[in-house]
Amino acid sequence: MIGRSSSRPPTVLFTGFPGFLGSALLREVLERGDGPVACLIQPQYRDLAEKRAREIVSEAEPDSGDEAAVHLYEGDITEPDLGLGSAPGDSDLLAGVEEVYHLAAVYDLSVDADLAAAVNVRGTEHVLDAAERLGVDRLHYVSTCYVSGRYDGTFTADHLREGQSFNNHYEATKYRAEVAVRERMADGLPATIYRPAIAVGDSRTGETDKLDGPYNLLRLLLAQPARLAFAFSIPGAAETELNVVPRDYVVDAVAELSGRPDTVGETYQLCDPDPPTVPEFVAALSDAADRRTVTVPTTKRIAKAAARLLSAASVEVEAATIDYFDHPTRYRCANATAALAETGIEVPAFESYVDRLVAFARENPDLGDEPMT
Repeated sequence: MIGRSSSRPPTVLFTGFPGFLGSALLREVLERGDGPVACLIQPQYRDLAEKRAREIVSEAEPDSGDEAAVHLYEGDITEPDLGLGSAPGDSDLLAGVEEVYHLAAVYDLSVDADLAAAVNVRGTEHVLDAAERLGVDRLHYVSTCYVSGRYDGTFTADHLREGQSFNNHYEATKYRAEVAVRERMADGLPATIYRPAIAVGDSRTGETDKLDGPYNLLRLLLAQPARLAFAFSIPGAAETELNVVPRDYVVDAVAELSGRPDTVGETYQLCDPDPPTVPEFVAALSDAADRRTVTVPTTKRIAKAAARLLSAASVEVEAATIDYFDHPTRYRCANATAALAETGIEVPAFESYVDRLVAFARENPDLGDEPMT
């Protein structure tokens, strides 16, 4: 246990700690006065989890004196009973849990099908089983806007099973996981679903824990001379929206919505209601990176082949990101906007914080793109 001495057992369970979103959300939950909190962690992340938990507890200012305790339990969502049933007394560890935040997933566009299914689908099913067994008052599930797959049109919080195809195993398994959550909700499980768009670094500091997704384009630009840099342009890119949101918006929105009883049973898309198109995104990133960028028209197949060649030459450009340059789906978030209208929580324009993202990436070039699994 980390934090103040507490005679109370954990009342909140977190998965996905010490991940980037999970760490920030845990801080918000503790500052709200909820807890004590049990964090399910994998053994290989114990040192990082202990470090982040100490930092968070030392900064949190909960309403009551002993609720800042963070309990770290080694387990695994891919195993039945969350991997907590092997040692004497382990079955009682979560007995007092009343609320679950499920963030753990493999966030990787190139993830292997078996790993994605194990973590994103079966892991979510095991968390759902635990929530039902414990009789929790509330489940908070972090999904993704990209359960849409390549849906051709406007995708809202009301959409899910639309016969869509998927860009990759990440999207497909997150879709299957949300279907499982929706089915349990239909059976009576009180839950709220949050679908972030593409999450990037903090809008105030630029901080992130890995350089993936849109950062592939930034790496490509920074690897080229400032006076002339090249980027790919594939058919359809001019009309394609690239929907990114900063970490602080996602965390603030989930923290706000999760603390309200009127949000039970709802699905919220945490996206930019007015996102840039791909050319606008490239232009903003180029300006922040101080690059004069020329876009080279090509086919998707050639662009992906070029990305693989660049990666082989030590310029990490993930070929899977090319699929989002002609992604046909547009995301809208009417109910999230309405629910957050009086809170001051809103999505900042990408152009207003892109310089901070670039500055942080420049200062931390050794950050990788490997997911926490």
